[in-house]
Amino acid sequence: MDFLLAYSEFITESKEGEALEVFAAARLAGASKIAAAAKEKGGPAMLTYHHFIVKLPYYNKVVKGKFNKEEAEAEYKKLLEELTADKLTQTQFQKVVGKIEVLGELLIKYNEIH
Repeated sequence: MDFLLAYSEFITESKEGEALEVFAAARLAGASKIAAAAKEKGGPAMLTYHHFIVKLPYYNKVVKGKFNKEEAEAEYKKLLEELTADKLTQTQFQKVVGKIEVLGELLIKYNEIH
């Protein structure tokens, strides 16, 4: 599967009024497809794999109704500090940015609903 095609399907905006769990389930499906396609492709696509695979536990947690806004905000801030560290590898960078991205998406969606 072409991971760029999978990604283009994944990045659609959330629907107004959509529950956080529904939003997370859709994002989980998209991130899972992208991670699997990138892993299958291998090579340079492995950076994409690392970027998306770290998102899955966050989406899974939300799908199970276990989102905690305060914990998400605290982790988000911690990750922003980690991102500014001088000695990240490309893989570490992709993982940190993936986590920042997923937490940001979830916090934005949560704030839209509440």
